[in-house]
Amino acid sequence: MTPAISVVICAYTLDRWDDLTRAVASVQAQTLPAHETILVIDHNEPLRERAAAELKSVQVIENGGQRGLSDARNSGVRAASGSVVAFLDDDAAAAPDWLTALARIYDDEEVMGVGGSATPEWPAGRRPRWFPEEFDWVVGCSYRGMPTTAGSVRNFLGCNMSFRRVAFELAGEFDVAIGRVGTRPVGCEETEFCIRLARKSPDSRLIYEPQARVAHRVPRERATWRYFRARCFSEGLSKAVVSELAGSQQALSVELRYTLRTLSSGVLRNLVGGVARLDAMGPVRAIAIVGGLAFTTAGYVSRRVSARMGRGGPLSESTAP
Repeated sequence: MTPAISVVICAYTLDRWDDLTRAVASVQAQTLPAHETILVIDHNEPLRERAAAELKSVQVIENGGQRGLSDARNSGVRAASGSVVAFLDDDAAAAPDWLTALARIYDDEEVMGVGGSATPEWPAGRRPRWFPEEFDWVVGCSYRGMPTTAGSVRNFLGCNMSFRRVAFELAGEFDVAIGRVGTRPVGCEETEFCIRLARKSPDSRLIYEPQARVAHRVPRERATWRYFRARCFSEGLSKAVVSELAGSQQALSVELRYTLRTLSSGVLRNLVGGVARLDAMGPVRAIAIVGGLAFTTAGYVSRRVSARMGRGGPLSESTAP
């Protein structure tokens, strides 16, 4: 039986109004209609008022918890009535068959969650030549090294994921100790939730279906080295907090394989391929890979040292370089 899918979109700023309306329109254009679309406004009254006045096709609610993406998503889950809850970022647009692709995987009763792929929409339609594909997660998108066919994974991309409602009954809600607040480039709340869910329901499966596609807009300020550096550092901070909550083995298992396989081969490919193709930016991308790993590691070590010295606390209190 095709599940009833509630779609949750969280928004926090009027600056992304055009993106938000595109996201809502993409849900309304699905070949498999959503059971409902819930727009969660994160502590922004002007945005809530405009959304309530202009977006008549969606249910507009307020984040009833702490400011930030984690509790905004929690508010959406509480309001949802579908048997599956899907999450779409406010700056992403779903392909017309997005919900169809997610829904068909739920035919397997062992599947507790399904996530999909995200393609970056770069400023002016051009990827910065220095930006390595291995680090597309920096802009919230699928990256080189991810599976190219459907299969089990540890966690999903936050901009394109879904879970059975029962998953939240089993594992609880997204942890407000981690996750993005406003423009602060942190995250990993979905990683921690997926790890927690796997512990609570060890026989269930989380499936990545790359055919469940969304396009994720990359604003100009995120296509810069400054943001790249800050996002990598914050990812390290986030992974350290996930390690504290879930244990280092589960929190870093995928990351270790990614470092040893994807990043090492990426450095070699860009160095050798750059020379072979007379691509002067190949070595620059190789340097960016090494630098990204170094900044991520620095963020991780910084948080672990702070925690050991008793200066941990919620991730939203941390700062990036």
